Amino acid sequence: MKIKDLKQYLDTRSREQLIAEIGDMFSKIDSVRDYYQSKLNFGYSAEVAEKYKSSIKHEFFPARGFGRAQLSVARKAVSDYRKVSDSKFGVADVMLYYVEIGVQFTNTYGDIDEAFYNSMESMYERVVKYIVQHRMQGQFEERCRKIVADTSEMGWGFHDGLSYIYAEHFKEESSSESET
Repeated sequence: MKIKDLKQYLDTRSREQLIAEIGDMFSKIDSVRDYYQSKLNFGYSAEVAEKYKSSIKHEFFPARGFGRAQLSVARKAVSDYRKVSDSKFGVADVMLYYVEIGVQFTNTYGDIDEAFYNSMESMYERVVKYIVQHRMQGQFEERCRKIVADTSEMGWGFHDGLSYIYAEHFKEESSSESET
């Protein structure tokens, strides 16, 4: 089905029928509920963000047993959150949380493989660029810096990569503050 077909179908429905259909989807489909909960909270709903952050944490630190650390599952939670929320703050928060939990996992269980570090570094770079692009450094710089500090003993050049990304994107703000 294409969007054109959907629009044609929706044109045949009355306002009441559309409201009923949306209500039905809202009650049956979690992502629709999350989407509208975010919309009704002006794009950001802490409850919705926490749901996706909980999915990420569960992948690394389940209530029982050891985390499986399936990066694809955790990354999907980030991707799914981006689909249901327009909040720039929320998107940055969830993306950064993914990296924070990955760093915590490594500190808890020891060195992981290169693919793991590449995934974390890639997400860190994406979120730092996103933060700078949307001028949210004041809200997230401390968390970004802490991630770098928490990786100082990690292998595979992970700490060096994160340090470089941090310095590249936060140096201008830090140097301009020190000049004043």
